[in-house]
Amino acid sequence: MIGLPSRIDLLNAIAPRYGTSVVRGLAYGPDPRHLLDIYRPTRQRQALPVVVFFYGGAWQSGERSEYRFVGAALARLGLIVAIADYRLYPAVRYPAFIQDAARATAWIARDIDGYGGDPRAIFIAGHSAGAYLALMLALAPAYLAEAGYDRASLAGAIGLAGPYDFLPLTRPAYQKIFAPEPDLANTQPVTHADSSAPPCLLLTGAKDRRVSPANTAQLAERLRAAGATVDTRIYPGLGHTRILLSVLAWPGLSAPVPADIAGFIARTLDSEARVDRLAQRRDMAGRANPG
Repeated sequence: MIGLPSRIDLLNAIAPRYGTSVVRGLAYGPDPRHLLDIYRPTRQRQALPVVVFFYGGAWQSGERSEYRFVGAALARLGLIVAIADYRLYPAVRYPAFIQDAARATAWIARDIDGYGGDPRAIFIAGHSAGAYLALMLALAPAYLAEAGYDRASLAGAIGLAGPYDFLPLTRPAYQKIFAPEPDLANTQPVTHADSSAPPCLLLTGAKDRRVSPANTAQLAERLRAAGATVDTRIYPGLGHTRILLSVLAWPGLSAPVPADIAGFIARTLDSEARVDRLAQRRDMAGRANPG
């Protein structure tokens, strides 16, 4: 019996892909889940900024093929986009999925120039649990260091509807996922906010009932208190899923999510400002780790 297509299959089928191409199934590690796809504009004359995107699914579900619409939409903004799979619960528990995200990012940094990307302009991004991964990489430098990449080289981090401060763990599945960590505060991005964090863009919907917008507000407050650069957007009419669908810029999904992402990347890569920020972040990191 042939099953009916899912809603995500229908979305990917009708979402525009013009002006983009994709390279699928690149291995960034030894596990079957260590695969990523790269989306890029078909017409490209110079190295472009890179977005490494991690999807959500409560660390329990998701496939990179389900997010073709995201890869193509961001590529049409003039970006190179990598969408990576990572290992999921119950096959693994915390922090394996963060380590996978770090490994994918390090692979991109080493090899993305062969796909038209600028390794000096790498942004990590994600939605929901994927935003958690992106912000953990941005704020807890040990993960990227273990993978062979310096957090100070990140251009920035972008989180859409992310859980950044969600203790206590009330759902049994989350209790099992994060059980390996004796101090659960270490699992929270807000715990790791520091002055040497890369510039961050935090987006959320005011109508999000799955991940409270308070997560965005609390992380932004911590980052600002630490002296880091952070920009936030709270879209009045959006919930948890519609904020991601808004990357398509379709009628009825009128929140300026693509424009806000593109604007953040452009501002962050402004040459003079970027040199000053990188120097400041490296100086702060050196003071935090003398010798």
